[in-house]
Amino acid sequence: MATVRAFRAIRPTKEHAENVVSLPYDVMSREEAARMVSDDKNLFLKISRAEIDLANNINPYSNEVYQKSKETLNSFISEGVMICEQKPVIYIYRLIMDGRVQTGVTACVSIDEYENDIIKKHELTLVEKEIDRINHFDVCNANTEPIFLTYKHDKRISTLIEGFISGNEAEYDFTLDDGIRHILWVVSDETLINSICGLFKEVKNLYIADGHHRSASAYKVGVKRREQNPGYTGDEEFNFFMSVIFPDSDLKIYSYNRVVKDLNGNTPEQFIEKIKEAGIKVELKKEAYTPEKKHTFGMYVAGKWYKLTVNDDMIADDVIESLDVSLLQNKILAPILGVEDPRTDERIAFVGGIRGLSELEVRANTDMKVAFAVYPADISDLIDVSDKNKIMPPKSTWFEPKLGSGLFVHQL
Repeated sequence: MATVRAFRAIRPTKEHAENVVSLPYDVMSREEAARMVSDDKNLFLKISRAEIDLANNINPYSNEVYQKSKETLNSFISEGVMICEQKPVIYIYRLIMDGRVQTGVTACVSIDEYENDIIKKHELTLVEKEIDRINHFDVCNANTEPIFLTYKHDKRISTLIEGFISGNEAEYDFTLDDGIRHILWVVSDETLINSICGLFKEVKNLYIADGHHRSASAYKVGVKRREQNPGYTGDEEFNFFMSVIFPDSDLKIYSYNRVVKDLNGNTPEQFIEKIKEAGIKVELKKEAYTPEKKHTFGMYVAGKWYKLTVNDDMIADDVIESLDVSLLQNKILAPILGVEDPRTDERIAFVGGIRGLSELEVRANTDMKVAFAVYPADISDLIDVSDKNKIMPPKSTWFEPKLGSGLFVHQL
């Protein structure tokens, strides 16, 4: 059911790979991106965040920035920093973080299957963020960063992948400063490519794990190119976008925690009392509290940690309403703190669980007043929501490790 096909990537040479690869474009500010490339590392940020090479007063969404991205990509190729694959291939991409191994296939998937929901979504997107990547991809004539997809584990695909890995040397194998190890194998054998892609045809659905804005933008660029080329056959590269596809069994979702700027006119004591009145159990803890199971939360306010427990009889039998981020929103954030729409309310911010509880304390002691540690969703929750064609609340999932940007680029 799922179309997965080989492509001719633009990728770094072995010599330059470690210095080219960076984090995805949307996980840092402009200032952080500029600092990251100061020592000739994370060079791909010069393409994904080209504003760092321009004056500070330049609008990051201006055409000048997108043209700079295109110019830098072309210069990387002409200078031999990146090369163009001679024939269509697929890649086996392995990430290792804290001993946990995550192995996927890098290939292209169909914009038609994005449109008809063979590629499932679970998040809404913001128009302004889509427009940014639409312009970036269109001007660069390339998908510059892959979409992070998952699928229900198929042992046959894993067996083919592991068999290839065991008998072939990796093209890249390096560990970056954040401790994440990146390993990449090039699969050029047409028989094996056809076998792997053939097995994906028996996979009912692919699921977007991370990269909803990039996938929506890649889809819309493909549609735009079709309109510009009314005689298209469907085989042109703009009909496909680049993805890394991991089995769900390899993935781990981290919590996406919340911090709120004020207590909505309440004192800490009044705020805690209102939580109790809402039927939520509140326990004072002697030290920082990490939720141990679903429907429990850590809360840090006025220098103290609390454990919050939502009673079972308060939990609806609904895939969305029973998510912990929904319970927090519906029982505390909206009715008590007045945060009605977390997508637009400037009083709330989100902190990836990978940053730990200490970051929540720092925020609540400085620019915020209260922090909530949330038990992470499970990959099965994401798939269940997607299969029911529903939308998860904003900032429900945080995936680690992040895909390396710059390992491969897909020309349109």
